[in-house]
Amino acid sequence: MKTVTHTIEQKVNQQTERITGSEAVIKCLLAEGVDTLYGYPGGAIMPVYDELYKYQDQLHHVLTRHEQGATHAAQGYARISGKVGVTIATSGPGATNLITGIADAQIDSTPMICITGQVGSHLLGSDAFQETDIVGISTPVTKWNHQITKASEIPEVFAKAFYIAKSGRPGPVLIDITKDAQFEEFDFTYEKCEVIRSYKPVPKVNPDKVAEAAELINNAKKPFIVWGQGVILGEAEKELTEVIEKAGIPSAWTILGASAIPTSHPLNVGMVGMHGNYAPNKLTNECDVLIAIGMRFDDRVTGNLATYAKQAKIVHFEIDPAEVDKNVKTDVAVLGNAKESLQQLIPLLHSNSHPEWHQRFKDLYQIEFEKVIKNDLHPTKEGLTMGEVLKEINLQSKGEAAIVSDVGQHQMIACRYADFNVTKSNITSGGLGTMGFALPAAIGAKMAAPDREVVAIAGDGGYQMTIQELGTIFQTKVPVKVVVLNNDFLGMVRQWQQLFFDKRYASTELVNPDFVAIAKGYHLPAKRVTKRSELSAAVKEMMESKEAYFLEVCVEKEDNVFPMIPTGSSVSDIRLE
Repeated sequence: MKTVTHTIEQKVNQQTERITGSEAVIKCLLAEGVDTLYGYPGGAIMPVYDELYKYQDQLHHVLTRHEQGATHAAQGYARISGKVGVTIATSGPGATNLITGIADAQIDSTPMICITGQVGSHLLGSDAFQETDIVGISTPVTKWNHQITKASEIPEVFAKAFYIAKSGRPGPVLIDITKDAQFEEFDFTYEKCEVIRSYKPVPKVNPDKVAEAAELINNAKKPFIVWGQGVILGEAEKELTEVIEKAGIPSAWTILGASAIPTSHPLNVGMVGMHGNYAPNKLTNECDVLIAIGMRFDDRVTGNLATYAKQAKIVHFEIDPAEVDKNVKTDVAVLGNAKESLQQLIPLLHSNSHPEWHQRFKDLYQIEFEKVIKNDLHPTKEGLTMGEVLKEINLQSKGEAAIVSDVGQHQMIACRYADFNVTKSNITSGGLGTMGFALPAAIGAKMAAPDREVVAIAGDGGYQMTIQELGTIFQTKVPVKVVVLNNDFLGMVRQWQQLFFDKRYASTELVNPDFVAIAKGYHLPAKRVTKRSELSAAVKEMMESKEAYFLEVCVEKEDNVFPMIPTGSSVSDIRLE
């Protein structure tokens, strides 16, 4: 029966019809299962928007207030759903405004298709109005890009684009379409792409390498796992849990790996990296086997590479061959999708527990609790801390909310203290560190997962970079919750200035507007909290709201985020104060 159905579907897909290039774009999107896209119209993409108008009942277009907002919304949509996010913009400034979001998606492995209009093919290279070489500009930050000058190219290019964006290690793809190609008619047929010659997105798992990895793990006295987003992208959460439980291995996560395993899991020992937890950072340089799963040994995780885990055997489970031995030399590299690799690993592992090794993590956690965590979550000073705001959100959401954080101190606090009990719950800008990410990304996330509570956590600096997207919330009525932790500073930069530049706060203090008044200007319910006694009721009101809600919490102006590994230092040199 399956064979017959497949044959019928192929015949339907291969039926031709005479249509314009712009209608072909819409039909390609529908054939790929796209239901939502984010964008901003303009002259060079107007034919596609004209066709989009006719398909409003099948394809929901969200008019953002800036093209950067469209890319971040598409990222949020993709990150929480696992689908490909789609954005659309016009030529020139419309296209270049997408670049920050494209670069963010590239480094964070987010599947995204960006469609841009372009001047007519006869005008290419003439510096025509709103002409920009977006293919040239985007080449370094896309997984693939292509310029279409003939309508007949559209089906094949779109099919290839979707396949590349979502296969293997995902990433962004840009398609630039000249205006004449959008008007041109041709005989349309569509067939999904399933293979590209010479492109092998998922390496075949080598059983011998899996066996070598298992032998190292089984013989280890102090094994340590660090997992990243590759576990989530590969849908290997169940397999990772089985590995750590069977082998009894303490396991930590990178920022983008957060939520693959619940925060409360007894073998989850916290976050690694510059502002990660004390124990997993410190003990990276004490373990005898370090097992990296779906992570790329980013510099914020490793600190000084010359002193990173030199005593340990390194096992690297990785889908992208380019990441193996790029930063950290491995002893065993297992290429392939994390799910398949771990499935092969599990039966080869011995049951183990490593009680003394686990005690080391517990002892160091206690030190961190006394020096840092207690002060963040149970402060004795008068001013509010960011940590206690996250604690209250955890309480009200039962740790089931998707937290979409911006970039800065609040991001590190959110990653450290949010309870992630559901996978795909930590959506943030990791590799690029894009301020302004949270607000539009939360819009996309909520649209992709309407049954989940989605809370944006932003600082007063980054929030103002995309504050115009409140207009998108107002127009679409998407019930996202927005929390601004306001300390009247660019907090992370100020912290560095305090610690390393003798408190010379150069251009980091902010004179902020009335955020509540602005939110109310967009007809959003809004509240400001300045006292601890107000916090619980305000968060409860926000979480119980059936519509979008804005909450400003005024926090201590000069609080710092600890632990901290100073730039260029070893993970062993992590500071608690």
